[in-house]
Amino acid sequence: MTAEPQTRDPRVPGSGPRPRLLRVLRGSAGIAVAMAVTNVGTYAFQMVAARLLGPSQYGAVAGLMALLMVLSVLQLGLQATAARRIAAAPADVAAIEQTVLTTTWRAALVLGALAVAASPLVWEVLRLDGVVPAVLLGLCVVPVTVMGGQAGVLQGERRWLPLSLVYLAVGVPRVVIGGACLLVSATATSAMLGVLVASWLPVVVGSWALRGRRSDAIVTAHDREVRRDVRRETASSSLALLAFVALSNLDVVVARNVLDDHQAGLYAGGLIVTKAVLFLPQFAVVILFPSMSTAGESRAAVLRGLGFLGGLGAVSVAGAWLLSGVAVEFVGGADYAEVEGRLWLFATLGALLAVLQLLVYAGLAKRGRWTKYLVAAGVVALVVAGGLADSLTGLVVTVAVVDACVVGLLLALQAFRSRTGTETLGG
Repeated sequence: MTAEPQTRDPRVPGSGPRPRLLRVLRGSAGIAVAMAVTNVGTYAFQMVAARLLGPSQYGAVAGLMALLMVLSVLQLGLQATAARRIAAAPADVAAIEQTVLTTTWRAALVLGALAVAASPLVWEVLRLDGVVPAVLLGLCVVPVTVMGGQAGVLQGERRWLPLSLVYLAVGVPRVVIGGACLLVSATATSAMLGVLVASWLPVVVGSWALRGRRSDAIVTAHDREVRRDVRRETASSSLALLAFVALSNLDVVVARNVLDDHQAGLYAGGLIVTKAVLFLPQFAVVILFPSMSTAGESRAAVLRGLGFLGGLGAVSVAGAWLLSGVAVEFVGGADYAEVEGRLWLFATLGALLAVLQLLVYAGLAKRGRWTKYLVAAGVVALVVAGGLADSLTGLVVTVAVVDACVVGLLLALQAFRSRTGTETLGG
């Protein structure tokens, strides 16, 4: 098996003219467009759910979606490993792809089965009305994990067009199918059923883009070593990303346990702003990650990412402060008016998490060891300090302080690595 070229020239003779949209999607700009549309769709679903369910019921759905993010950490680990290895070692692309795609399906089925088995515990922790939403959450893990491995192969090869289509298939169907389910029945069960059905569509797109990827070549000793190393790196990357996902999502679970249902629902509504600020510029991480994994490009890629995310975060915080009335409509309308004056705090939280995410991926790009320890320490601090909060404002401030401390430590570690040229200590 041979990898397809990393880039494709739309001016190849005989190819004919292509629509402007396809030309855009074939370049890295297409990822920005696709992920922007995807994130708008994802958070449009959350806004629809917030409006149709109200604060108390929406708090339960927000908790389920936060746990889905935690459970889908293997997806992120598979994607990061595949993208980094293919970008850094294109000569081993066949062994890497086969290993990633095979491991992805096996891991997805095992993790999904474990999540379904744990559904009674999720039911109890999130104080759900029934166990069915928790079972549907477990089933969602399977397609979400598979999508990660597929996206990682496409990202590493810098095949931006099919990767853009995969991302579009993540967000748009979620709001369409999930919104339709909520209109039929405004319950947590309907919301999670819509998420489950929509989660299979990017898998279909990814399978089409990677069709025919089977190797009949003789497997050499080098290939076997590459595959073992890919599995080890996937495990290590997944641990680091698990720490980040936990740090960016467990606060809503903490809120469900330290605040009453109404206040927890308001907190979950405020987190819509947080997630928008975090994920809308996520395309920058996707585009820059292959460069961060390549010798000679890493430092400049990290600096570009920090400058872009820092500036965008400052603009987002100012916008949430000055346009709080518009922002609260974005969250869910009059039912969430109590949180309007504090939405700039949630925007600050999203800006910190966006920078933190970039620094986590900068560590993964160099297979560093320390990122997961620092972020894991932040998770412990979040749970302990957050558990002492007795108000919505107190909780969001506590979470922001914890995130700011972790960002500061990772920035210091990144500066140390840049100054010393160390490849493995800074991550």
